[in-house]
Amino acid sequence: MIFVDSSVWIDYFNGAETAETDYLDSILGKEPVALGDLVLIEVLQGFKRDRDYTAAKELLTSLAVFTLGGQEMALRSAHNFRLLRKQGVTVRKTIDVLIATFCIANDLSLLHADRDFDAFHQHLELRNALM
Repeated sequence: MIFVDSSVWIDYFNGAETAETDYLDSILGKEPVALGDLVLIEVLQGFKRDRDYTAAKELLTSLAVFTLGGQEMALRSAHNFRLLRKQGVTVRKTIDVLIATFCIANDLSLLHADRDFDAFHQHLELRNALM
């Protein structure tokens, strides 16, 4: 299963052609695709037109939507943030720490277009969906 970050969904719905959006387009309906509840919020809150919001909501909620939080995941995320900081890396967004930690804990590949995840690939064995 591939977890898709909001950085890819936003590009996808805006019609951007990137390696990540092309890959997403090629796997939709063919491979299991997932997202998190917080990703769902990030993506849907950006739509201005009701028609676009409704279409995106239908597509996204037809996929596996995971609940990302909870005490155990919060503790793991804080631990991972601290491990990276000790390596000299500070991740800019807490939600990215949570997403990466969730994917690592659940052995999910992550499809993203956000440099905050690079340290997780390098130091914490986060699997990259494009590799």
